[in-house]
Amino acid sequence: MTRPCPCPVCHFSYQCLCSLQPTLDSQLRIALLMHENEPHRATNTGKLLLRSLPNSSVYIWDRVSTAKSLHKRILDEKLNAVVIFPSTRSQSLTEYQSLSTSDTQEIVFIILDGTWQEAKKMLNKSPWLSDLPQLHLTPNQISQYGLRRNQDAGHLCTLEVGVELLHSLGEPNNARELRAFFTYYLKAFQADKSGHALKLQ
Repeated sequence: MTRPCPCPVCHFSYQCLCSLQPTLDSQLRIALLMHENEPHRATNTGKLLLRSLPNSSVYIWDRVSTAKSLHKRILDEKLNAVVIFPSTRSQSLTEYQSLSTSDTQEIVFIILDGTWQEAKKMLNKSPWLSDLPQLHLTPNQISQYGLRRNQDAGHLCTLEVGVELLHSLGEPNNARELRAFFTYYLKAFQADKSGHALKLQ
């Protein structure tokens, strides 16, 4: 049996999830710094986050060039850029907000979109990025994501990072809606991979 042509947006062959993808009324500002390998991976969840959050943007990182447009955005005095990355010097969002000296700057959360190994490389190879404040998250639940091998169980995928940020910023309804879609997406992904559609509940 010939596999149907995939949707050009969600890339599923046996069912299109585009009509189920939520568009959230959210104040969360995301700058997604995507590793050069990520756009070609079927398991990428950053693209889902971009479609759901209106105040989001994407930049491609590679080994030889700076994401100049993101670098320029970081220098904008109206914005306060932080990197979501757990480290020995990272703070919780609550700690960071309590120590912030500005009430007028909008926070832009930079999410490194790639494998854990690639995310560390992106940070270490980009001095302009590693100099920024780093934040860690305390997840409300363990990761549901299991589409990639050799990834530590405690790490969240990119979309799950977005869910946790929504929770932390006082947008629980948006967080629940996005997580519910992601739960369905994971089941639909496996069904599509197996050659059939997933029935709507």
